[in-house]
Amino acid sequence: MDQATQTELEAATFRRLIAHLQERTDVQNIELMELAGFCRNCLSKWYRAAAEERDVAVTDPEARAHVYGMPYEEWKAQHQK
Repeated sequence: MDQATQTELEAATFRRLIAHLQERTDVQNIELMELAGFCRNCLSKWYRAAAEERDVAVTDPEARAHVYGMPYEEWKAQHQK
């Protein structure tokens, strides 16, 4: 498999993971941390770090909105138990 194909597959997998987490609002971050060792906030931090490595400016709120599908405070108000 060439590098471009691998990158495309990894990107598609990441998009599917994000979509899955946006659909599964019943799963709380604490549950993800306890079972998987990462949560939505971790993903947003990794997203921001990847952007910084490529000299792309992404703020924490922007990265969180990308992962959560809406502003973090809005998600918390709607879904956090």
